[in-house]
Amino acid sequence: MSPTQRWAALTARIPGGRDGRRMLAVALVDRTGNGLWAATSVLYFTFVTGLSVAQVGTLAAVAGIAGIAGAPVGGRLADRFPLTRVLAACQVLRAASALGLLLTTDFTPLLVLSALAGFGDRAASVLTKLYGTRVAGAERVRYQAVNRTVANAGWALGGLGAAAALAAGTTTVYRVLLVGDALSFVAAAAITLSCAEATAPARVVATGGRTAAGVRATSPWRDRTYLAYVATDTVLFLDDAIFKVGLSLWAVHATDAPHGLVPLLMVLNNVMVVGLQVPLARFGTTTSAARRLLLPLSLTFLASGVAMAASAVQGAVPASIALTAAAVGFTLAEMLHATVSWELSVALAPEESQGSYLGVHGLAQASQRAVGPLAVTAAIAAGPLGWTAFGTVIAAACLAQHRLVRPGPPEPSGPSPSAPSPAEPVAGHADPVG
Repeated sequence: MSPTQRWAALTARIPGGRDGRRMLAVALVDRTGNGLWAATSVLYFTFVTGLSVAQVGTLAAVAGIAGIAGAPVGGRLADRFPLTRVLAACQVLRAASALGLLLTTDFTPLLVLSALAGFGDRAASVLTKLYGTRVAGAERVRYQAVNRTVANAGWALGGLGAAAALAAGTTTVYRVLLVGDALSFVAAAAITLSCAEATAPARVVATGGRTAAGVRATSPWRDRTYLAYVATDTVLFLDDAIFKVGLSLWAVHATDAPHGLVPLLMVLNNVMVVGLQVPLARFGTTTSAARRLLLPLSLTFLASGVAMAASAVQGAVPASIALTAAAVGFTLAEMLHATVSWELSVALAPEESQGSYLGVHGLAQASQRAVGPLAVTAAIAAGPLGWTAFGTVIAAACLAQHRLVRPGPPEPSGPSPSAPSPAEPVAGHADPVG
């Protein structure tokens, strides 16, 4: 088989056809730009604009707060206007915000630009998920896994590019990287506009093509089941703060592990996600399978918290072993939760209000960005017992979510997993309140 034939065979396995593949290109370009800016932002605001540490922290906080609003607003707009146009507009907003940073060093305009960037980032994240859900249909979980793998690869590429450029350490380099970040959003918008519009399809749940009957449009803000699900998912998303804040601070301040282990564990996290996210996705391809996955997920969170606590043991070798085990455990939990969250957040949402529902679900991850760092720093301050409690709380949230998302009627039997089969009943979707 020639290289061209191998590539054609590989791309044919990606759900969503041509437009699904184009949206993966959007994810790659977008995350590459994010990787450039994530490695540059603090240095840029410190050495180019001359902000204090408190001011830089305020910019990050404002961006996070604006992002909380971006998720539901983006989802709501996607229910009213063409999805690709709304997503492209968000990408243009992000590009304009990034370029605007080059034009001022005053704190107030920088606050406004950071807020716009945070709003656009969270809205674009929800809209990309919604497009993938619509274009991939019954294979949405596998598509999510491929998308997440591509996004992590893009993030790594951006980080490596920034690391190489920052070796020069000049203000010109910082500005060039910021321009690169903005151009990545322009490219993402252009690719998005080349995609066909993905209209809200007849609801396809799990692995079939039958429409879910009797579902009427409603507001997610009046659906107590969905809101309770989002609340539990916010707790599960706390694992994101482990690798952004918790692991490095704990390793440096509370363990005997060598400091050089920390970046290696970050690399390990990225490699595991790139290599294992797609294979693990097959364990959550239906609503009931995703619900069952919450049980081993709870044990994984609990074991990872205990391993983190155990890393406080004296001695570099045992501390390093325990810290590595914790990193592996939390990475595995991160991948399993990504699979569960993608499936359940869509399966519990009525097709007529799918954008609005996914926008509200986006609040879980957006809120975690504000709460997560506080939670992990509290765990660090409490010592080993703090990490045990951290893992226990998330494990309890998994069990609560498992109870909340009740199974529907028994699934029809007969068709093989690879063949089209009747749709699976929606799990645990309660009648809206009011």
